[in-house]
Amino acid sequence: MGGSCLAERLSHYLRLSEAERQSLDGLEEQDRPCRRGAIIISENERSRELYIVRSGWLHTSVVLGNGSRQIMRFQFQGDILGLPLLAFADSPETVTAVTDAVLCPFSRERLAALIADHPRLAAMLLGLSVADRVALADRLASIGRTPARARVSSLFCEIFARMRRLGTPRDEAIHLPFTQEEIGDATGLTAVHVNRMMRGLAEDGIIERSGNNIRLIDEARLASEANFMDRTEIETGWLPKAR
Repeated sequence: MGGSCLAERLSHYLRLSEAERQSLDGLEEQDRPCRRGAIIISENERSRELYIVRSGWLHTSVVLGNGSRQIMRFQFQGDILGLPLLAFADSPETVTAVTDAVLCPFSRERLAALIADHPRLAAMLLGLSVADRVALADRLASIGRTPARARVSSLFCEIFARMRRLGTPRDEAIHLPFTQEEIGDATGLTAVHVNRMMRGLAEDGIIERSGNNIRLIDEARLASEANFMDRTEIETGWLPKAR
């Protein structure tokens, strides 16, 4: 796969200059394959590397006091892994490969150099990071205050909105490579409960389900049940000019 995956993601929001593309390419000079189930970054451990996802799916999680796992976010092509390491020496979260994946490692110092050279890219990355955190807050509020069906619906809406930003057609099914246990860990439900909610959504004609392939049939109703807000829309009018 040629070109920067991060540049491709950012290009959905702004027209990148050649200098910006070249700097982003520099963050993805090295490919590092990893197998499904591999731990990329471990909670409470020190790591100096961040990563850009070139291919594959991963998730970020934390272990709670009772030993259960809470999946905070699923990541895929063009996402940056390890951003909390910009604020903390030890990682507050674990990053795990859900599928075989290819990652591009880079140091904090490389990112610092890019920020110094290209403040517009730094501002855009800040905006995306804030949007990710707001989306996470939305889902945590959903987990705490909405029924099980709304939680599952909200997660599907979020993933489909993000995949469309990468160019997935609106009427196309998406292969979600998660187990029902992983969906449960992301929504605070048991695997049995997740299966029941997904079956109900399919029976009501809201989604079409074939194994792990999910297609949205009545997206408006799904979003309404989830009270979903699309956080992939980013305001860019305030960004500084490209250097």
